[in-house]
Amino acid sequence: MSAHEEAVTAVEQWWGRFFRYGPYGLLGLATVIAVVSRDLVMSGADERGALVLIPAALALQFWWTRAGIRPQSGAAQCYFITRTLLAFGLTWCNPFYSIYAVLGYFDAGRVLPYRGVRPGLLATAVIMAGAQSGSTLPPATLMNWIVFGVVLAVHATLAMAFAQIGKREAEQARSQTDTIAALESANARLEQALAENAGLHAQLLVQAREAGVADERRRLAAEIHDTIAQGLTGIIAQLQAVTSTAETDPALAREHLVRAAALARHSLGEARRSVHNLLPAALEHDDLPGALKKTVATWSQRTGVRADFTVTGTVEPLHDEVGATLLRIAEEALANAGRHAEPSRAGVTLSYMGDEISLDVRDDGRGFDPAALPPYRGAGGFGLGGMRARAERMAGTVEVETGPGLGTAVCARVPMVRHD
Repeated sequence: MSAHEEAVTAVEQWWGRFFRYGPYGLLGLATVIAVVSRDLVMSGADERGALVLIPAALALQFWWTRAGIRPQSGAAQCYFITRTLLAFGLTWCNPFYSIYAVLGYFDAGRVLPYRGVRPGLLATAVIMAGAQSGSTLPPATLMNWIVFGVVLAVHATLAMAFAQIGKREAEQARSQTDTIAALESANARLEQALAENAGLHAQLLVQAREAGVADERRRLAAEIHDTIAQGLTGIIAQLQAVTSTAETDPALAREHLVRAAALARHSLGEARRSVHNLLPAALEHDDLPGALKKTVATWSQRTGVRADFTVTGTVEPLHDEVGATLLRIAEEALANAGRHAEPSRAGVTLSYMGDEISLDVRDDGRGFDPAALPPYRGAGGFGLGGMRARAERMAGTVEVETGPGLGTAVCARVPMVRHD
């Protein structure tokens, strides 16, 4: 917060305390002076009237302070009118109660709506003029009326002038505040744009690395849910069955134990596989073409499907994130072909094309309808949507050409980011 804003806040807090406690203080001060001067300006009827009006004024102020009424509302207008009438009555009893009536000059613009400010100020001016004209209300003689009129004219003129000045100052303050806020917002946007432009290249690589880590976490979470968690659920079910059959059927209990042990071994194997696949170990000892060649050969041996690997263009060293992205896309595309397509032949082509590198994975399987796939939601598996998301984080694309009975071609293109 700036020094100007702190000063404005301090002033607002001071006025808030004044509007909350000031009426009590002014009413008390006026009452003390009225008591001292009662023998000069108050009759017995005036004293009795003041004794009735003072508690009413205190009760009204207590209600206003506790109720938390919104300014310029109907209840706020009723409060101002009632307080003005009480101040008029008290000033009628003793002119020194104009000290309490002067509140109308301070909070008319705050409590009343715009159309009610001038009438509120004029009503306060009438009370102040009556108190300062040197006579009781109403004036008793022609001279008293003349003095009252002159004093009222002075008060009314000053009240309207100050109201107009206050209005202009409020408009200028609002305009200045809006201008400052607009300038601060523009400066913030400019600084943000400069910072983004300065670190765009470095940020791209950092985001790609973080995105790759996030992808692997989601993949690992999905595999744990689909394999390890299900295996643990099965183990619990088998052990519960052992507990319920141990006494009645020992042979069946042993069978459940054997199943639980088999599920435990299977879950352990899945856990090791998931942890091993968290990072592309194939790239630790080979470049991307070498890792892809081994991946294709391993997939062909496991599935019995003939698979060829081809490299075109001049091989260049790639950034680790680019290599990991393309290797993961190739692994998933081949895995999908092996699980769903039932192909007799597949091919993988890696093409170095200057500022871009392309990976094509093709098979002659049964294909599918892309429109029938559910939307990718970032969890629960990898699939085509996950491959696209991984490529997009590297500012690349993944396109799929397929159809029922037409085979499938997956083409991934990413920018050529060379190894530093």
